[in-house]
Amino acid sequence: MEKSFDLIVVGFGKAGKTIAMKRATAGDSVALIERDPTMYGGTCINIGCVPTKKLLFETASGADFPAAVEARDTLIGTLNAANLKLAEDAGVTVITGDARFLAAKEISVSAGDDELRLTADRVIINTGSAPNWPDIPGIDSPRVYDSTSIQHITPTPRHLAIVGGGPIGLEFATLFSGQGARVTVLDSGDRPLGAFDQDVAALGADLLRERGVDIVTGARVSGFSDTGSGLEVSYGEEKTLVDAALVAIGRHPATAGLGLEDAGIEVGERGEVVVDTHLRTSVDGVWAVGDVTGGPQFTYISYDDHRIVLAQLADREGHSTDERIFPTTTFLEPPLSTIGLGEQEAIDAGYDIEVRQGLIKDMPIVPRPKIVGETDGMAKFIVDTQTGLILGATLFCVDSQELINTVAVAMRHGVSAAELGDGIYTHPSTSEVFNQVLG
Repeated sequence: MEKSFDLIVVGFGKAGKTIAMKRATAGDSVALIERDPTMYGGTCINIGCVPTKKLLFETASGADFPAAVEARDTLIGTLNAANLKLAEDAGVTVITGDARFLAAKEISVSAGDDELRLTADRVIINTGSAPNWPDIPGIDSPRVYDSTSIQHITPTPRHLAIVGGGPIGLEFATLFSGQGARVTVLDSGDRPLGAFDQDVAALGADLLRERGVDIVTGARVSGFSDTGSGLEVSYGEEKTLVDAALVAIGRHPATAGLGLEDAGIEVGERGEVVVDTHLRTSVDGVWAVGDVTGGPQFTYISYDDHRIVLAQLADREGHSTDERIFPTTTFLEPPLSTIGLGEQEAIDAGYDIEVRQGLIKDMPIVPRPKIVGETDGMAKFIVDTQTGLILGATLFCVDSQELINTVAVAMRHGVSAAELGDGIYTHPSTSEVFNQVLG
C-alpha cells in the first residue's frame, strides 16, 4: 500500500510532534511515524526527564520507591495518551511501525507482516537517542540496568553502583541515596562533577557524600559478574559487590536501521544525522531535529529546533542554532543549574572578569531556602568587568531550575549584572539571590 503526504515526521519527539501538529493545523497532510506506542510524546515524557523528576518528587515527599514508581506510571500513561490524542485531534495521521528510508523522500513502514510505503516532498527525522551500552563482559546480566529499565527496578537496591558521573548518573545517585541506598559512582574522570567549576564541583561532591554517595574517580569498569550474593563490578585493580548496577555513560543518536545512507543522507561518526545551522540535512527538503543531530540532548533544545524548521516550512524568516544561549540543570538536591562560561573558561577566553558569589546559607536577604529547609548550595556569577555583562552563572540552590531561565533572558538581551541585581523580586523568593549577589 502506498500513500502520499505533504510532510512526513519520523519519530514522536518534542520537535517532530510540534511541527507535525502545527503543519496539520495549517492545512498540510502530515504523517507521524512512531515505532513504539509506549513512546507517543517522545523520550522526555515517557522515559526521560518527566518520569525521573516524578520519581524524585515522590521520593523527596516521603514515598517509598514502589509507591513512587506507581505514581510515575500513572502520570506517564496519562501523558502518553494525551500526546496521541493531541496529534490526532490536530489532523495528524499517526502510524505505528518501523520506518526505513527507501529513498530521500520515500519511507517504508512495517508493522508485523504489514508494510506501508509513504512519500512526501518534506521529511523530518526526529528519532532521538538511545543509551550507550558498552561492550563490557557481563553487561548482559539482569542486575545491570540502563536509565530506562532502572526506573522499574525491584526490589529497591541496598547498594547500587552507577557507571558514569554525568547528569544522568548523578540524578539517579540522588534518587536512590534518598531511599537510603548506598550508592557508589564509578566516574572515569579525574575529579567529581568535572563539567563544573572546581569550587562548585567540590561543594556538590561534599553534598553527595553526605547523602551516602561514594564517588570513585579514574574508575574504568572492566567487567560485571553475578555471584550468589549480588553483582561484582570490576574497575582497575578494584572490585565492589553491589545489588545492581546502572550504566549511565551518555546517549547516542538513534539512527540504526533507518537506511539513511540509502537515501543519500549524510551520517556522522557517532551515527548522528549531519545538519547545518538551520537543521537541513545533505538532502534538500529533509531536516533533522532533536537528539538525532548529535547536538545538546535536552527537550527544550528540541523545542527550539522545531521553531527553526517551522519557519522554513512556512517560508518566513527564522533563527539558527548559532544564536543559542541556553541553561542546563543537573537534578541533585538542591538542583545545580548553569549557563554560559565557567570561571576558568572565561579567563582562558581572554576576559577580564569579576566573580560574584556566595553560599546560600550565608545570604540574609534570601529567606526562602531557610523556610523550606534547603540551605545547601551556592550562587556564582562571572561578570565581564569591561561591559558589566554576565558571561556565565551557576545557581546551585533550591528553585535554580527556574531562576537560571531569568539569567538566560538577561544574557540574551544584554541585561547587565547590575541591572539584574537591582530588580524588584517577590518576597520571600529564591530570586532574591540576584539582589544578594549582584545588587
